[in-house]
Amino acid sequence: MSARGGYIGRFAPSPTGPLHAGSLVAALASWLDARAHGGQWLVRIEDVDTPRCVPGADPIILEQLAACGLHPDGPVVYQSQRGQLYQAALDTLIAKGLAYPCACTRQDIALALAASGQTRQRHGELVYPGTCRHGLKGRPARAWRFLADSSPPIHWTDRRLGDQVQNVGHEVGDFILKRADGLWAYQLAVVVDDAAQGITHVVRGEDLADNTARQILLQGALGHARPQYLHTPLLLAADGEKLSKQNGARPLDVSHPVATLDLAGKTLGLPGSPGITTVSDWLTHATQQWPRLTAKTGEEK
Repeated sequence: MSARGGYIGRFAPSPTGPLHAGSLVAALASWLDARAHGGQWLVRIEDVDTPRCVPGADPIILEQLAACGLHPDGPVVYQSQRGQLYQAALDTLIAKGLAYPCACTRQDIALALAASGQTRQRHGELVYPGTCRHGLKGRPARAWRFLADSSPPIHWTDRRLGDQVQNVGHEVGDFILKRADGLWAYQLAVVVDDAAQGITHVVRGEDLADNTARQILLQGALGHARPQYLHTPLLLAADGEKLSKQNGARPLDVSHPVATLDLAGKTLGLPGSPGITTVSDWLTHATQQWPRLTAKTGEEK
């Protein structure tokens, strides 16, 4: 896919329900960044985790985006229809010796870590101790993992957060590529899809920054180019946590789209837009302001 200005960005919601106000912040930031660069903006429905998906949520999401003037520049892509691409990527990693089958349950991992005195949890997840790295020892395979143990630290620069580094092998461990239930893991799916769609710039919420090093590892292993990254501020709930469906975020109200966009823009640090009454005028004004905002936060570092 060719892109105006060589830029292709995307917004990739999971259809676990309608968008809420926090979701719009990420959608708006990715749209504004694409428009400010004269590029394309795509929408990808990340429905690979089918048990969490809500039937009928995807058309509602697209309607909410359209009400706010956010229209994709190409066909909407659905991860649930792209399993062959993910399998091909896994096969490539297996052939390179970078993926291996795993027989461990969460309890197995917890017991192995406890036995070695390593009980630290990372974002609620246990750091995988490498139990199956050298074979299943007669146990049936349940999942597939990426061999990150000997990988060097990953350095990258976020256009807002600045220089970042993570040793995936030590801080995450060998991470899941295909789950025990047969579903594809987010890390593999997003890397394959970004490469297939030619994504050059990833703009998403700050809560996803921790995934970046794993995705960079996979990009290198699969021979894919590394996009530029910008992780945006989050809209917080009353308790100071990220606004989400889990803590009671209501579906996005698009009955007054300019006011809705104003709230999202404020979270991103955009100046107010008094006197603007139409969505198109609001987006034009915000697009003009966006380069000045990103320049303050380290654009193109």
